[in-house]
Amino acid sequence: MLETLERGWRVLATGICFATFGLGGLGLRLFYFPLLQLLVRDPARRTRQARLAVHHTFRFFIELMRVVGVLRYRIEGVEKLSRSGLLILANHPTLIDVVFLISLVPNADCVVKASLANNPFTRGPVQATGYLCNDSGPELVQACIDSVKAGNNLIIFPEGTRTPVQGPMKLQRGAANIAVRGPCDITPVTIRAEPIGLAKGMPWWRVPPRPIQFTIVVRDDIAVAPLLEDAGGEAALAARQLTTRLHDYFSRETQRHAGA
Repeated sequence: MLETLERGWRVLATGICFATFGLGGLGLRLFYFPLLQLLVRDPARRTRQARLAVHHTFRFFIELMRVVGVLRYRIEGVEKLSRSGLLILANHPTLIDVVFLISLVPNADCVVKASLANNPFTRGPVQATGYLCNDSGPELVQACIDSVKAGNNLIIFPEGTRTPVQGPMKLQRGAANIAVRGPCDITPVTIRAEPIGLAKGMPWWRVPPRPIQFTIVVRDDIAVAPLLEDAGGEAALAARQLTTRLHDYFSRETQRHAGA
């Protein structure tokens, strides 16, 4: 009986958290960002302030989910994210992975789905922060490189979408192209969520038997220069090889962490 009540509470609490998230995004769009537009004339400073607001909003959201019992989390190596000009690549098991990462990175840039730029709850933050949309075609790779070189910490999920609950991880080549053509060393982050929840194909209200335990590990950088040398300086070949290496890396490290 108590277990059923506890699970029912987590369904309700999850709904409350996501409703709060949506209202927060709408509030930023209607009130904070217009005020920022009026008071801060410098575009670069305005973008930084907008990103900082999103960072703190996402931190609040994660803490809200923890306090109400929806999730727990453990983070290792977060101090590595205090540097600037990072290309942060992570696996993508759940709906809130980007929220977790932006909550850890005050000056985060990221690649978002174009649909988010049209969503009334997320359009304001996406526009104000200058996040990159994934519908910009061939120019996207160069825009990502420019963002890292400008000192932003760019967050990308090489899979492009959440990992299927059933089936292997599949990486797209875009993230590797950014790394080798930059060139930009990679700061890998592994995310593990147990038991499975908020995964691809799972509605938010289908909560697992117990709160989701997130384990987020910021790992040592992967140098790109040796990979380019091994590929004879051919960026296309290096990108293919790096994509394979990243697939093996994320698969191995998440499995190893699970068995730790």
